[in-house]
Amino acid sequence: MSGETRYADSDGVSIAYEVRGGSGPDLVFVPGFVSHLELWRGEPVPERMFGPLSSFSRLITFDKREQGLSDRVGRPPTLEESMRDVLAVLDAAASERAVLFGISEGGPMSALFGATHPDRTRALVLYGTYARLTRAPDYPAGVPAEALDRWGERLRSEWGGPVGLDWWAPTAVDDPGVRDWWARLLRRGTSPGGAVQLMDLYREVDVRSILPAIRVPTLVLHRADDRMVPAAHGRYLADHIPGARYVELPGRDHLVATGDVRALVDEIEDFLLGTRGAHGAERVLKTVLFTDIVGSTDRAAALGDRGWRDLVAAHDAVVRQALRAYDGAEVKTLGDGFLATFDGPAQAIRSAREAGERTRELGLEIRAGIHTGEVEIVRGDVAGMAVNIGARVGALAGAGELLVSSTVRELVVGSGIHFEDRGAHTLKGVPGEWRLFAVEQT
Repeated sequence: MSGETRYADSDGVSIAYEVRGGSGPDLVFVPGFVSHLELWRGEPVPERMFGPLSSFSRLITFDKREQGLSDRVGRPPTLEESMRDVLAVLDAAASERAVLFGISEGGPMSALFGATHPDRTRALVLYGTYARLTRAPDYPAGVPAEALDRWGERLRSEWGGPVGLDWWAPTAVDDPGVRDWWARLLRRGTSPGGAVQLMDLYREVDVRSILPAIRVPTLVLHRADDRMVPAAHGRYLADHIPGARYVELPGRDHLVATGDVRALVDEIEDFLLGTRGAHGAERVLKTVLFTDIVGSTDRAAALGDRGWRDLVAAHDAVVRQALRAYDGAEVKTLGDGFLATFDGPAQAIRSAREAGERTRELGLEIRAGIHTGEVEIVRGDVAGMAVNIGARVGALAGAGELLVSSTVRELVVGSGIHFEDRGAHTLKGVPGEWRLFAVEQT
């Protein structure tokens, strides 16, 4: 099947992928800024990397939705959608567990995937990437917003040629072959408007909060003088992912297929030889949803035991239907509400919205709280600080309100879900202050 483009179905979106090699672990190349399978296959520049990689792995490459040979849907994918696309590719390629090789913009999603799906993740290799790109008061290593503004202007004005190669690959800027390949990759991979949309999405991506939940072997690679993404970003990742190995390589190129590619590939090969059978999956990243009927005591008194039992049974049925509609897993019922888990926060939000609408038709109001964090699976139940936080967030919600933690808000960037700031709160039994947000009704 080497070099043959195939398609995986991801909730109705066609994702183009290819498989090459065959010996060694499955290795999924998660692309960065722009991709196009036909310009990653057989071309001299990328072949410097893909050729050696496929010699010791079963290499799986794919085009992100909105790029290359995959479906164009009019906007960049959210982190959650990208995770589902990778799962679809893994399933289509008959891969039970794979190493995710996330480069640049593909790194945050790869990190989130590794924390959420350790059962499908053999290991992570993160190159030239970040947990957050833009500068913030608590993240001085980030890129200033005005720098991204300048990049957006340059992309629009210079698109069509090898725009940005002096920053992506300064050692290759005078190489005619690299210049030609880079310009073709950009033109065929996306459009000027699509590229600017990506730059705008980068401003909001922030997966710092989930890094401690990653429990799969992780290698962080960064070139010391990377001009696009400074090495401080890579060091931050390695410092906050438990047990991560950090290797800083000499070089200025951000583009993974230029510079000293052999040294980078050697590090990956050496790392993967020692990952077989490592780490279990007892602790995983999940989104936790708590729901509760508001004013249940008064309604029960007014209806009587039988009437109340019938109403609760109807409530339970519609909530379970809403959970199933968005791939939620019911953990247990808690008095007059539910505890459920999801692989992604946008799914949890949409499920909670539907549950609220359906229970309102029954004359009931529910409140809900959502948080994303590491949980421990214990005989079908879930435990850990993330569960406690989710419960505290839910307890602060008003009638008909869906409250989420700041972690959830950060992870659904680009999903079209809007929030109202509810300020900072102290959650009982949880260290520090937590900023909460109410999901706006559609």
